[in-house]
Amino acid sequence: MLSNASKYAIRSVLFLAEKSSKIQKFGAKHIADELEIPLHFIAKLLQQLVKAKIISSTKGPRGGFFTTEKDVENSVCTILDEIEMGDVFEPCFMGLPRCGDENPCPVHHIVAPFKDAILEKFKHQSIAEFSKEIEEKGSYLSLKGIDYNLKL
Repeated sequence: MLSNASKYAIRSVLFLAEKSSKIQKFGAKHIADELEIPLHFIAKLLQQLVKAKIISSTKGPRGGFFTTEKDVENSVCTILDEIEMGDVFEPCFMGLPRCGDENPCPVHHIVAPFKDAILEKFKHQSIAEFSKEIEEKGSYLSLKGIDYNLKL
């Protein structure tokens, strides 16, 4: 459902929400390395997010990307609206052109409630709330540096 651009943009904004401030800024290369995202791709996305006032940036030797208190009031849907320019949850799960409640595909009634729940959360939960949830639940924005050999 989500394009790589949207996934990368959301992860980048959440990374900045967790780690940055007006004093602690990050360059595109650092973000790309930390999140294991291609540098050329993330650099363009970050500029797009700054232009849309979803994140902030400053230029110069102490410059970089960061989030302000106002930035983290945005929802994930704000990011998706900027990157996707349309409803990413509208298309049919099976790719049928006219799937909906009136003309359901074979899995429409199974998938629709999940799509609706995700969309509601993305619309109503702020970036700050998602960031806090990541911290509290121990979720990962990147699997870089995780030891897969740990015994379970």
